[in-house]
Amino acid sequence: MSITVNLYYKGKDGNARQFAEEMESSGTAAAIRAEDGNLRYQYFCPLNDPETVLLIDSWRDQAAIDVHHASPMMKTITELREKYDLHMEVERYVSAGDVPASDEAFLRR
Repeated sequence: MSITVNLYYKGKDGNARQFAEEMESSGTAAAIRAEDGNLRYQYFCPLNDPETVLLIDSWRDQAAIDVHHASPMMKTITELREKYDLHMEVERYVSAGDVPASDEAFLRR
């Protein structure tokens, strides 16, 4: 069972995208990807909302998330969020395992 957290970073005047760019250029995102239990850490920009950036953040389990949240990395992330004056919306999903056969017919692999 993995856990995926969708974080919608919302800002003004391009701040959300600048935040994501700094997370990448500073190596912070790469360091998070290297943490034990991280399965995915990737930013996306919605085409219909230039002031929002979506982070898809997936972890092996809650214990891996807890270790990440207790790490010094969170101080860096928090400081960058403050620097860019970002607000967030969060969605959390727990994997259900394999794709049901009823859904498989709609997937192109």
